[in-house]
Amino acid sequence: MCRVVDLQQAVLAKNAMAADVLRTELAARGTTVVNLLSSPGSGKTALLERELLLARERGIAAAALTADLATENDATRLSRSGVPVKQVLTDGLCHLEADMLAGHLHNWLPQDTRLLFVENVGNLVCPASYDLGESLRVVLASVTEGEDKPLKYPTAFGLAQLVLVTKADLAGPAEFDETAFRRNVQQVNPGVEVQLTSVRSARGAGLLLDRALAAAEGRSVHAPVMARAQA
Repeated sequence: MCRVVDLQQAVLAKNAMAADVLRTELAARGTTVVNLLSSPGSGKTALLERELLLARERGIAAAALTADLATENDATRLSRSGVPVKQVLTDGLCHLEADMLAGHLHNWLPQDTRLLFVENVGNLVCPASYDLGESLRVVLASVTEGEDKPLKYPTAFGLAQLVLVTKADLAGPAEFDETAFRRNVQQVNPGVEVQLTSVRSARGAGLLLDRALAAAEGRSVHAPVMARAQA
């Protein structure tokens, strides 16, 4: 009798095991991973650069790994923060996987790193299904992307432990309906925290860093219903 194997599920199961191993290994050395997901152009790099600068000012040992299909532009920008930064070029792959991340961290990540921010490939589809050994998963969406983004990408938003709305200074010109956006987020992920941010106006400055530190200290982190259902 032929056995039908769901290749996608097998790949995700293998990745989940690798993610658990990586999470355990990093936790043993005191490092917490924060996985950042968003569409291209959401302002993810600008927000992360600001948070890395704040981490350095506060004396928090942070590092960043950024993934893109091509160019090292994001790593160049993030390096201005003064923290260790590594660029990963995926050569067309639309997401990172736990094994890939572990390989890139080997012999690079400073031993005393407390927070490792991973700027995933700009994409709300492929990266959403892959655990990277993170303790905090953050999904970002700009006010210019529309209020229905959470409904269009339910897996990405449904597995988020924190949702950040970027470019809040443009909410007026973009006619962004904050109430509708929050309602749509709660529809796919009840109880998740949603915060508006703006690098230009400094709104929400330090919020991502504070939530990352809370996760590092073992304080309560939102448990998405979707994640519990998959467990």
